Amino acid sequence: MPELPEVQTTVNGLNKKVLNKTFINVWSDWKKIVKKPKSFGDFVKEIRNKKIKKIWRRAKNIIFDLSEGYSLLIHQKMTGHLLVGIWELKNDVWVPKDKKSPLNDPYNRFIHLIFFLDDGNMMALSDARKFAKVELWKTKDLLEAKEFKSIGPEPLDKSFTFKKFQDIFKNKRGKIKQVLMKPEVIAGIGNIYSSEILWYTKIHPEKDVSELSPRELKAIYDATKKVLALGVKLGGESFSDYRKPDGTKGDFDTERKAYKREGQKCRRCKTLIRRIHFGGRSAFFCPSCQKL
Repeated sequence: MPELPEVQTTVNGLNKKVLNKTFINVWSDWKKIVKKPKSFGDFVKEIRNKKIKKIWRRAKNIIFDLSEGYSLLIHQKMTGHLLVGIWELKNDVWVPKDKKSPLNDPYNRFIHLIFFLDDGNMMALSDARKFAKVELWKTKDLLEAKEFKSIGPEPLDKSFTFKKFQDIFKNKRGKIKQVLMKPEVIAGIGNIYSSEILWYTKIHPEKDVSELSPRELKAIYDATKKVLALGVKLGGESFSDYRKPDGTKGDFDTERKAYKREGQKCRRCKTLIRRIHFGGRSAFFCPSCQKL
């Protein structure tokens, strides 16, 4: 699933390509992808002629603030990613007009939703597993929605101080990896970056939050800032489905220290990286560096 660095990379790319453009039409072969309003026809009718005034991120949500007080929310879920370009419909399949474009990457072929823009470009949602969600809100209603207001603080914001980080973890229990991944605790961290953060701190993923020392908490705070910022700088992680809006891969794969490196040597001590399962998710760690 795209996490904070991938979503922020997408937002950065979209701001360069579609900001101030206007939606003129929408196509889909999987209309269930639109969750709000329930009628796809109503969605198309309401979003037509709306201008994109701002594009921003909240946790793993991409928000398009539109004219007339509307906001478009897109959550890419597990395999979704937004692309911008020009496609042609051939034999019921959308193919990029430019045959040499990175949009021809096989992971970009699962197009189930296309927004047509007033400058001739298209914004497409490629989603192999069709789990992504698209919602059109009145902006004021979105900002007041319970599920939106319950999201935790943004870890890359300047306001996210170590004091705030400490306060978040007061009186909390649970395995540190699971707690880091809870969106109501900290926004935008998932399986990839929680594994990377804990590798940098030499903390075992199963260690209980209540047992963390002040020094360990500071190490997690610093690593969170460092790892997520590096992820954004490198354009996210593309070892699987994720691609940037121009269709290219992100470069974080070169920096990956733990996630999906089971059986490979730790880049610090050469011990083989292990994988364990708990809470329905995988955790990748070095059993020598990250002792419980």
